[in-house]
Amino acid sequence: MKRSKHWLSIVIPSQGINVKHRLDYDDSMKRAALLFLLASFAVAAPARSADARLNKSFRRPVQAGWIFVHLEGKPAEIGFQHGFLLAPEILDAQKAIKLSLTHQSKDWNYFRNVAEKVLWPHVEQEYRDELTGILAGLNAKSVKLDIWDLVAMNAWLELDPYYLKWAEKNSPRSTADHCSAFVATGSYTKDGKPVIAHNNWTDYITGSRWNIVFDIAPEHGQRFIMDGMPGLIHSGDDFGINGAGIMITETTITGFYGFDPNGIPEFVRARKAMQYSASIDDFARIMKDGNNGGYANDWLIADRNTGEIASLELGLKHVNLWRTKDGYFAGSNYPIDPALAKDETDFNLNDPSLSANARHIRWDTLLAENKGRIDVALGQKFLGDHYDTFDKKIEPDERTLCGHIELSSRGSKPWQPAYGTAGAVENKVADATMAAAMSFSASMGHSCGIDFKAAKHLKAHPEFAWEKSELRDLDSHPFTTFTISK
Repeated sequence: MKRSKHWLSIVIPSQGINVKHRLDYDDSMKRAALLFLLASFAVAAPARSADARLNKSFRRPVQAGWIFVHLEGKPAEIGFQHGFLLAPEILDAQKAIKLSLTHQSKDWNYFRNVAEKVLWPHVEQEYRDELTGILAGLNAKSVKLDIWDLVAMNAWLELDPYYLKWAEKNSPRSTADHCSAFVATGSYTKDGKPVIAHNNWTDYITGSRWNIVFDIAPEHGQRFIMDGMPGLIHSGDDFGINGAGIMITETTITGFYGFDPNGIPEFVRARKAMQYSASIDDFARIMKDGNNGGYANDWLIADRNTGEIASLELGLKHVNLWRTKDGYFAGSNYPIDPALAKDETDFNLNDPSLSANARHIRWDTLLAENKGRIDVALGQKFLGDHYDTFDKKIEPDERTLCGHIELSSRGSKPWQPAYGTAGAVENKVADATMAAAMSFSASMGHSCGIDFKAAKHLKAHPEFAWEKSELRDLDSHPFTTFTISK
């Protein structure tokens, strides 16, 4: 009997499937084999055409702890894709945010009410459409959240303590030490072009869910790639690169107080600046317009086209913009402007034992020592640094660039008590060449390689038993490069 050799090629670019398989069989078996293989691939490939809103979007399998999603189209379409593709993760993130936000604070309904009455009137239509699109995607997957759940999730970082300290004048809540970061250019970097790096400090309940790489191609504005949490239309820890060459990150201002309920929510301004900035001036203008004081940050920005970098210290009363084409700016949650520190924070600039001050000293040392050599590899190394400048020894704790509050007998008060389950939860680095390709290098978990094991920590520190339902392991993963889809 004559035998035939046939090649079967199946290519699904959006899913990363490109298979060429040789079929070697009797002519009489050809049809059955082809039908079997095609049916197998049809089952394996995700359903695409049930809803036309999903046709340009996709989700990739977990890679090194990260979930990559591509969203594209009009605001409502981007929202629907987001809600549909990440439905289980959004519900899971909402439970984590709810527990973290409401512990020793107000209940979830309090924050839902603020979302409706205070924040929603100042959310512009484009982002209302995107949020309601997320809700539609969730409903299509039978997830029963509503719009106020989603707005409260998105505003979580500005509701407590920023809004709460304004609304409850005697609230003891304090802004936290969130993040270590730098941006450098000119004579400080290996190629003379910008390098930007950031690690996100937060509690491990929410931080373990901060594992989405969003590749978003909106109808208007710039395409952008950013890290983020499921359900959030902004990054949250604010690391991203857009198609105009603007590279963005930030660190919070510790001990900040001040809030304007008539302003535009920070999550809206942060998303808008990521999407619509084509220059450092654009970014500063968008962030300042309608500033409500929520989630007050020192923003670090780079323009890969000009080589210029900037630091936008965005208080409510004091706003400062510094920029250079030869130098660096570092962030570790300390207020830079003495007037801002005095008028808008309760932070002690002169206590070197405080996390923000100790890390500030370390940044200055590392960046000066490595002048002319800073690149992506060094940025990755810096984010895993364990040198405590106050104790003058290598010891991972709340004062090191790679934060490990869970290992500190001091904690990071008033934010975290001794051995609090918080610290650096993920890391990102990019240079100008990567930014041109809309790409960055990211590491989920502590980039130093130390894993956090929830059960082990709760056994040693039963005072955190209230976290048990949502606290999970935070494993360290190697740096992996993510690039927008073609």
